[in-house]
Amino acid sequence: MSLRAHLNVAAAVVALLLCDGPARAQEYPSRLIRVVVGPGPDLVARLFGPKMSQMLGVQVVVEPRPGAGGVIAAQTVATAQPDGYTLLLATASYTINTALGTSPYDLRKHFASIAHASISPFILIVHPSVPAKTVPELIALAKSKPGTLNYASSGIGTPPHLAGELFKSMADIDLVHIPFKEANSALNAVVSDAVQVIFSISSTTTSQIDAGTVRALGVTTLKPTPLVRNVPAIAQSGLPGFEVTGWNGFVAPAGTPAAIIAKLNSAIMRGLDDAELRQKLEATGYEPVPQNTAEDFGHFIGADTERWISIVEKANIRSR
Repeated sequence: MSLRAHLNVAAAVVALLLCDGPARAQEYPSRLIRVVVGPGPDLVARLFGPKMSQMLGVQVVVEPRPGAGGVIAAQTVATAQPDGYTLLLATASYTINTALGTSPYDLRKHFASIAHASISPFILIVHPSVPAKTVPELIALAKSKPGTLNYASSGIGTPPHLAGELFKSMADIDLVHIPFKEANSALNAVVSDAVQVIFSISSTTTSQIDAGTVRALGVTTLKPTPLVRNVPAIAQSGLPGFEVTGWNGFVAPAGTPAAIIAKLNSAIMRGLDDAELRQKLEATGYEPVPQNTAEDFGHFIGADTERWISIVEKANIRSR
């Protein structure tokens, strides 16, 4: 074969490769899409799945991959083909893993952001025997009795633990951390007055607040949340800027074509526009977020990762 013929063949191969990405994106999706879920509930993925299916015209299934604090789920998606058919329900657990150094997978580096779906505020609660009815009163009490108040969490390195450490740091108080193996045990310890304080997820706490077995002092969002009525934001109660939330969103393997990301984002935003879906999210303790782009979510992930890194470094937390 002549040199000119070789060059023509090479040019044709390059042209095919350049056209392959857009062609695949244009045909996408043509088969089942799976959403991998690691630690935590899969409810957000299951609620968005049918809406995504309606928009995209293919079945969207949820695939639980628990274990290793989310590393198994992250590995499953990070090493999948970047073709839009394997997604991850991302949560704060993954950015915390990066802050703690417990996972080789970083949402900022190994994944492409698609869309932010919801946040899950925590509630600062105390046992009714604690003589503090507001956040400033709790801070004053802790300062008057350093090291005598305990706060529970669902384990070292979990969001309730890091929320407690941030609260201690910003309020300049000394609370003793009492870790439990899971969230219900930690909450029950406060209900029984074995521990005085906890940052508890709203979905499991509102019934206890209504029953009067615990007292709510503040929520961890920057502003009051519709999920917890008549409870002020800690950030508006003496600790400006205090914010710690759980969250859910969707990511794909790094290198997924932008056109595919755009189609997935559009489908998820359609879900966020749906009044019935928003109502179901709120009824189960998830606050729907405003409309957002893949770039918006990428910035959110970056900021969340940096926030956890700062908290972990200040509290000198090394691993779970």
